[in-house]
Amino acid sequence: MSASGHVAPVLAAFLPRRNMREEIIETLRGAVISGALRPNEVYSAPVLAEQFGVSATPVREAMIDLAKEGLVEAVRNKGFRVKEPSEEELDNLTALRLLIEVPTVRRIAELGVAVADIEALRPLALGIEKAAVEHDLLAHVTIDMEFHSGLLALGGNAQLVDTVRSLRARSRIYGLKTLAERGELIPSSHEHAEILDLVEAGDAMGAEALMRRHIGHVRGIWADRGSDPI
Repeated sequence: MSASGHVAPVLAAFLPRRNMREEIIETLRGAVISGALRPNEVYSAPVLAEQFGVSATPVREAMIDLAKEGLVEAVRNKGFRVKEPSEEELDNLTALRLLIEVPTVRRIAELGVAVADIEALRPLALGIEKAAVEHDLLAHVTIDMEFHSGLLALGGNAQLVDTVRSLRARSRIYGLKTLAERGELIPSSHEHAEILDLVEAGDAMGAEALMRRHIGHVRGIWADRGSDPI
């Protein structure tokens, strides 16, 4: 089975930042979340490996890891099928994110954060906006994952961060392409910088409210099933 022709250039762009195995896993995860690898389609490890310019073994291992996360499932003698969550599953994932992320961000704002820690996250917030402007959807979801993980990490609970990363990875963001074309993705992307401003100012109530709205916006994107996947 073949992979989307749009994936290869983006995959290569990410490779220098981490070791090969980590890059392959992270990039394939981003491709699944963004829809660059289409739901319910089957992809073979050799075809994906050709896009990476590596052997099929590390790609197959990465896909096995993603299967453990619930993102794909193995199809005997064919490859891996990208799984599509139901509306009920997306609602449940959103509910869990609201229960975990919203109070965590509020607590981080209440306790106070070093300016240096906030400034370290600002390039990611800007990167998310830049990706939205450039319609680079794979970069958008990948940087977005790093931003939210980094923000929650300020709370000092590594297990909580891992849990949220898993919840976010198991979700899919539908309708991103349509929103980007309409210019509607940019305002949502700017909320990341606004969240940082509120946390830095110690505005716990404001940070809590915006984080709740932000997750709600993302759920709205998921609900946009009328547009074609990327």
